Amino acid sequence: MRLALFDLDGTLVDRRSAFTDAIAELSHDHGYGPEIERWLLTELADRADRHDFVRLRDTFRLGEDPDHLWRVYVDRMADSVTCRPAVLDSLTRLREAGWSIGVATNGASDIQRAKVHATGLSGLIDGMAASGDIDVRKPDPRLFELAAARCGTQLTPGDWMTGDNPETDIAGGHRAGLRAIWVRGRPWPEDLATPHHTVGDVPEAVDHLLSHSSA
Repeated sequence: MRLALFDLDGTLVDRRSAFTDAIAELSHDHGYGPEIERWLLTELADRADRHDFVRLRDTFRLGEDPDHLWRVYVDRMADSVTCRPAVLDSLTRLREAGWSIGVATNGASDIQRAKVHATGLSGLIDGMAASGDIDVRKPDPRLFELAAARCGTQLTPGDWMTGDNPETDIAGGHRAGLRAIWVRGRPWPEDLATPHHTVGDVPEAVDHLLSHSSA
């Protein structure tokens, strides 16, 4: 069985719009003013975990429990995050063609799994590894290896990684011995080796995988 690993944020799901919505809702619900909302938008822009809300409490001397604020944020993200129907349909086609599908993502385990369940992805993937599971982040090959193990297999030279981040997804996939498909969006660093294939979105990546199943 062939294995296809995918990044989550910015690849399978739209974190960016969900993030701004979640911060706006959290700030409104807790009566936070523009200063705190701007801090959250800046400090949590790339990634977030429970400790960020400890820093929030300490910075603004808030009375709320950081664990509560983190759970609220996770819930708001799960409510706001989306996965396009075309992406879900393409993964369904990949599964029907006999591929095993995994997710290798940087991020806290609880929030990444909440996104997967909220968007309907959980029924289409065989396994998932989040950096919070083992405190190892992409591009470390161990996260890709864990994702394969969660799918009940191990990495082989014919397996693929698809993602939007040149350093963590594409260079990381190369380091793990995977073929890599880059979903365009971010600038491509000049010092990185080129991906095996470049696409505009996940359905296009799946089309490529299906057309190269025997490669």
